[in-house]
Amino acid sequence: MKKIAIIGTGPTGIYTFYSLLKHNEPLSISLFEQAHEAGVGMPYSFEDNSRMMLANIASIEIPAIFSTYLDWLRSLSEEHLARYGVQPPSLHDRQFLPRILLGEYFRDQFLQLVAQAKKQGFEVEVHESCQVTDLETTSEGVRLWAQRQPAAELFDLAVIATGHVWPDEDPSVRTFFPSPWSGLMEAKIGACKVGIMGTSLSGIDAAMAVVVQHGTFIEKDGEPSYFKLDEGSEALNIVLMSRSGILPEADFYCPIPYEPLSIVTDDVVKAEIAAGTEGLLDRIFRLVAKELERADPLWSERIALSAQNADSFSDAYFADRKNNDSFHWAESNLLEVERNKRDKHTVPWRYTVLRLHEVVQEIVPHLDERDGKRFDAGLARVFIDNYAAIPSQSIRRLLALREAGIISILTLGQDYKMDVKEEQTVISVQQNTYEFDVFIDARGQKPLKTKDLPFPTLRKQLELTGDDIPDVGDDYTLLEPASARGRIAFGALPYLMHDQPFVQGITVCAEIGAAMARAIFQSESHPRRRLPVIDI
Repeated sequence: MKKIAIIGTGPTGIYTFYSLLKHNEPLSISLFEQAHEAGVGMPYSFEDNSRMMLANIASIEIPAIFSTYLDWLRSLSEEHLARYGVQPPSLHDRQFLPRILLGEYFRDQFLQLVAQAKKQGFEVEVHESCQVTDLETTSEGVRLWAQRQPAAELFDLAVIATGHVWPDEDPSVRTFFPSPWSGLMEAKIGACKVGIMGTSLSGIDAAMAVVVQHGTFIEKDGEPSYFKLDEGSEALNIVLMSRSGILPEADFYCPIPYEPLSIVTDDVVKAEIAAGTEGLLDRIFRLVAKELERADPLWSERIALSAQNADSFSDAYFADRKNNDSFHWAESNLLEVERNKRDKHTVPWRYTVLRLHEVVQEIVPHLDERDGKRFDAGLARVFIDNYAAIPSQSIRRLLALREAGIISILTLGQDYKMDVKEEQTVISVQQNTYEFDVFIDARGQKPLKTKDLPFPTLRKQLELTGDDIPDVGDDYTLLEPASARGRIAFGALPYLMHDQPFVQGITVCAEIGAAMARAIFQSESHPRRRLPVIDI
C-alpha cells in the first residue's frame, strides 16, 4: 500500500481523507492532530470558542460527507440542541449556528470516515495530541518527526493541512492578547476598559467572549436581542476599532449554488491573463464594471460606476457606510437583509460582487508589484467586505451591547500608533490618546511565508529554492525542490494567501482536499500559478 500522512485533521484534512476514500484504492493513512481530539479543527473546537460564537457558514454551503449538516442536526436530541440554544423546529439549511456545534458535526463525520476506510481495506492510524515537528523530503519519500521523534517509515505523500496559525499564548500576560485564540477563552476579564483591534466577525466574537463574563443576552428568534449586565460590572467598556471604523454587513439571501456570470467568466479572465501583465488590473476592472452594470443598472448609476476605476471603486462602494453612523447603518442593513430573506429576494449587485471574487482572484499572481498594491487597496477590500458578511444574530447582539451602553467604535484612519505596555495598551490617534486595561488584536490571519514554516528541515530545503512562498502545482504539491514534487501537498491556507487572497472557508477546504488527494494517483503536477512578468 502507498503510505499517506495527513498533518492536521480540521476541515482541509477531513476532506482530503474523504477524497482519498472516494478513489477506492486501499492506502495506509496516518493522521496527525496536535489537539487532543482529531476531526474538529481549531475554528470549531470547544477550547478555542464560546457558545456565543457563530459559524458564518450554513448547511446549504457545507459540502456533505456522510450526511448534510442539517440532516445531522435533525438527528440530535432536543436536549443536545438546547445546550446551544437551538430549537428543533427552527432548524433550516440557511441557519447560522455555534461554531462548537459545527465542530461536533466534523468530529462525527471524521469518526465515520475512519470506520468506513477500514471497511474498504485501508490501514488507518489516528495520532491525537501529537504534533508533527519536522518534515524532510527525499528521493525515496517523506521523512516525518512527531513530538520530535522520527517516524519508523517513509511516506509516499505528506499532506500539510495545518490550517490557521496564531501566536503562542503567554499565560502570564492577561492585558494583551495577540489574537482571540491566544488564551482569551479561558482568561478572566474584569469589568474594565477593553480595546479590540478589528471590526469584522473576529472582533465582534472577541467582544462576545468578554461580555458573556459580565452579563446575559436575552434572545428570541427573529427579535431584537437584549443584554442584561450583571451587578458590579457597570465599569465594562469595550471599544472596537479599525482604520475605516465600519462594520460588516449582515449575510444576505442569494441563490445557491451560484448562478454563472455573464461577462467575467473563467475563460475571459484566462484570456486577459494571457494578453499580458501590463494593464491587466484595469482591463479586468472594466469587465467587472460591465458585469455590475448589466446585473444592477440602478445601483451602478447611483454610485456613478461608469466614472469609477480600479482605484476609486472602493471609495464609492463604502461611501454610504462611511457617511453614516455605524450602528445606525447596521440596524438599517439588518432590517433590509431580514426582509429580503423572508421574501427570498436577491439584491443583484451584492450577489454579483459575491460571485466575482473567486474568478477575479486568478489575476493576482500575474499582477506586477504596482497593480498588486492597487488591487489590495481597492477591489480586494470590496470583495472581502462582501463575502465576509456576518450572521444576523451577531449584528443583533452588537446592537444590544450598543443599546446597553457597553460598546462603541473608534475610527483610526491611516495614521495611528499602538503602544503595548506592561499594564495597558495605548492607542494614539492625532491629538487623542486612548488607554485600555485589556487589548485584543482581532485582525485575523496574515499571509505567511516560507520562513514561517514550523518544520525546520523542510523550511531549509524550501529556502534553498529561493522562493519566499511555497510554489505549488494544480494538486497543491510542491514544485521545488525536485524531491518534493508529488510528495508534499501544501494545503495550509495561510501560505496560499499571497496568490489566493480569498482562500478561506469550508468549501475551499473541500476543493483543496480533493485536489491534494489526486496527487497520490496522478503522475505529474502542473503549475497552478505563473510568477509575475518582470520587464527588464
